[in-house]
Amino acid sequence: MKRSHHCGELTGKDVGKKVSLAGWVQRRRDHGGVIFVDLRDRYGITQVVFNPAKADQLRCEYVIGITGTVGFRPAGMANPKMRTGEIEITVSELEVYNVSKTPPFLIEEECDAGENVRLQYRYLDLRRTPLQRNLMLRHRVSQTVRNYLISKNFLELETPFLIKSTPEGARDFLVPSRV
Repeated sequence: MKRSHHCGELTGKDVGKKVSLAGWVQRRRDHGGVIFVDLRDRYGITQVVFNPAKADQLRCEYVIGITGTVGFRPAGMANPKMRTGEIEITVSELEVYNVSKTPPFLIEEECDAGENVRLQYRYLDLRRTPLQRNLMLRHRVSQTVRNYLISKNFLELETPFLIKSTPEGARDFLVPSRV
């Protein structure tokens, strides 16, 4: 299943379209005859609606792909805080790419986990929106500096490392060279 859109880009203009999305299960809510899942990728969150028989096994941080039809949320259920808050996707096909154990903390904007836990599970912490924003800002700043220097005819050269330090810092390994 190939993704046709990212999670944060669908709006009311896309109602009626058949789309495919992929991402992590942010949140799962079971309302009896229907299951709502907030699907997250690095671009945003989109609410998807499942028949309970299809999505009964889904849990937080499962990686899934879905195909479905974009529709408006029921009256009074729109979320103005989200870019995709006026729509939801009724799922016709589901593919589970990867299952996940319950993470040690929720991958959400606000995190109540201690710094030690977040650093231990850094690969999970980097999925949170504030850290994603920091990474993107760092990328854009580096790219701007690099483009400026290129426009001034600077060359970017990489000097090879001739020494390799160990994590403990106690030993250094020199690369032998005969020049």
